[in-house]
Amino acid sequence: MFGAVVVGIGTAGWVRIRDMLAPALGSPAEKLAVKGFISRRSLDSQQGVSQISVDMAISREDIHVVFICTENVSHEDSVRMFLQAGKHVCVEYPMTMNYSAAVELYDLAEEKGLILHEEHIELLTEDYKELKKTVDGKVLQEGSLHFTGGALKPGFGFLAFSGIARLTWLVDLFGELSVTAATMEEDVPNSYSKMTARLLTSDNRPLMWIEERGPGLPRAKNINFHFDSCTLTQIPPAPRGAVGLFMQDLIHFSAKLAGQVNPVELRKEKVRILHCLELAERIKQLCQN
Repeated sequence: MFGAVVVGIGTAGWVRIRDMLAPALGSPAEKLAVKGFISRRSLDSQQGVSQISVDMAISREDIHVVFICTENVSHEDSVRMFLQAGKHVCVEYPMTMNYSAAVELYDLAEEKGLILHEEHIELLTEDYKELKKTVDGKVLQEGSLHFTGGALKPGFGFLAFSGIARLTWLVDLFGELSVTAATMEEDVPNSYSKMTARLLTSDNRPLMWIEERGPGLPRAKNINFHFDSCTLTQIPPAPRGAVGLFMQDLIHFSAKLAGQVNPVELRKEKVRILHCLELAERIKQLCQN
């Protein structure tokens, strides 16, 4: 069994505890046992699980795994601290706000023989799986992905990082990308921001990624992918999956802990994550220049 602790009791942290208390039967997630949670606030027990201190989580030998479910800007320091303490780590995306720090954390995990897993539930949605099936085998000519959503709270970081789920979609669908240009519009008093990044596929097909945030904006992904054979302007609808997104991620992470994931797959995932962080950093640099 792997004793686990959850850092941060927002929606994701609460769901992590729930899923570990009732894991999918017959899955590797049954090997996880939640031992406590960490919060900056002083809280009563959550779902029967008690609050513990950071020092306890670090020092207790029955705690092997940490789930980091806090605001984005604090991820890097938390990941580093728990890896140095010899704990496996599952962290929400993005694990860091810059590429070089992520490389350093992966190196630290490897050096200590630990699993460092970055959650990407956006690749596990039924809608995305259907989109990927629809796109498979088609030759892209050009495309765009425009995300809108409400204003971000402090701590989420620059839009290229807070919205890296959308960039991950584009990389997973179309392979390695490069950034040719990026701009940022901001109206700080009104909590509005809009980032536009121009990307190229490895065979020089243009892609545009727009991340737009502001009060009252609906949460939506608008696509326009023009292929050699057709144009896709809507994400194909798909029935709701039988297994929740965080549970799917928990099973995948647990399989890594149990040594059940092919090293080739682990390598591929790491390359994708680092590539997306490198792209996000380049976009941020271009926007700030």
